[in-house]
Amino acid sequence: MDTPKQAARKTTKVGTVVAKKMKKTVTVQVERQIRHPLYRKTIRRKQTFLVHDEAETCKVGDIVRIIETRPISKTKRWRVLAVIGLTPALTATPIDTNPIEMKPPAAAEPVETKPVETKPVEPETGESR
Repeated sequence: MDTPKQAARKTTKVGTVVAKKMKKTVTVQVERQIRHPLYRKTIRRKQTFLVHDEAETCKVGDIVRIIETRPISKTKRWRVLAVIGLTPALTATPIDTNPIEMKPPAAAEPVETKPVETKPVEPETGESR
């Protein structure tokens, strides 16, 4: 029985890195939407996976594509295929002038102010009750 092996189709998922507390491992949260069978409302379901990150390129907040693989450890059966989107902190544009490091404007000379003269208010002389 010499039949060529068919390449197994491996599942890929897209998720967000939510934790990076271990060496060469990240926790990825994958979100999917399903419709409730009775009420027909769309429900979000979230699932977390321990994913192998050999190069340790992922950071918390990155959007990654993961692929199913052989068991790497007791709980790891996925590995990072590609980093799709970077953390917003890495993609933000830098601030040209830092308001904290800016020097305050040169102090202007104080302007003398005169006290304003007020006239005392006289009670009205009108009809009394």
